[in-house]
Amino acid sequence: MPKFFVPKENILENKIIINNDDVLHIRKVLRASVGDELTLCDGKGINYITKISDIEDKQILCDIISSEKSNTEANIEVTIFQGIPKASKMDYIIQKTTELGVVNIIPCEMSRCVSKIENAKDAKKKVDRWQKIAEEAAKQSGRGIIPTVSEPVSFKKAVEMMNNYDLIFAPYECEEQKKLKDILYSKKDIKTVAFMIGPEGGYDLNEIKILSESGIPTVTLGKRILRTETAGEAVLAMVMYELGDINF
Repeated sequence: MPKFFVPKENILENKIIINNDDVLHIRKVLRASVGDELTLCDGKGINYITKISDIEDKQILCDIISSEKSNTEANIEVTIFQGIPKASKMDYIIQKTTELGVVNIIPCEMSRCVSKIENAKDAKKKVDRWQKIAEEAAKQSGRGIIPTVSEPVSFKKAVEMMNNYDLIFAPYECEEQKKLKDILYSKKDIKTVAFMIGPEGGYDLNEIKILSESGIPTVTLGKRILRTETAGEAVLAMVMYELGDINF
């Protein structure tokens, strides 16, 4: 059954209004008609089974048949602090980590970032586009929530934010001792996980020093060096396998 996200304010007592870009897709691509069923989601983990009751040019009205909690979300909340890469790589990272179950993606401005965000207007434009990519990926993969792509933050701010999570770490190609597996088994009753991925140029030595002084351990992912667009999804898949999805 087709699934679409709707804003919370569009969900009424027994009806849901669709009035976004999905209207055209439902009318022209799916060629839906009155009486057809759609799965609508509030983006916060609740699915609604609905039946179309009215179709207009710019909105579709659906009657709520039933509602249920989405069963596609992990039992942990994972946040990625991603060193900002080139545009196409960031698009890929957002798409694939959304499919794998990330909840928050926080772009980080780091010393060796190739791509720079010049001003607040540029940042807003990028974040709006990134959020749209996350929404489309969430829709495609059957997620119950739409991951949040935040405004870019400085490296210093990211480090401060990371200490609010139950489990934190940063993959680093020069780390030789501490393994990701050891970190994943280091704590019990983990509800929130945050990890940082460096940009194309990796971390500089001062950033590694700051991570260490802030109590954020660096971990090795093995003897091979992963690209920034590969590392995040690889780590997320490992985290989900070990901690997140009980159905694996």
